[in-house]
Amino acid sequence: MKVVYTEDALRDLGEIADWLVLHYPTVAPAVERRIRAVVAHIARWPQSSRRAAGRPGVRVAPLGRYPYKIFYRVMGETIEILHIHHAARQSWDDPRS
Repeated sequence: MKVVYTEDALRDLGEIADWLVLHYPTVAPAVERRIRAVVAHIARWPQSSRRAAGRPGVRVAPLGRYPYKIFYRVMGETIEILHIHHAARQSWDDPRS
């Protein structure tokens, strides 16, 4: 499946990269590789991640050992990456947010 990123998701990626390079420069490449691996997994098996509570049609995939979640939706033959969220922030799939 084709993967596209929203402007919000691209902004998230830039902010994550900037923060990691500043605070944890040795970890930044590993996080980038993990994000790429999870997105590739989503592209192969788009229905494999759980549905996001409070956001109809949206699914969420965690990055495992890193505290981020990738929010996406399936639009026909396209995966739309909506947001990449750090777990320490208020939950993006919380209906109150």
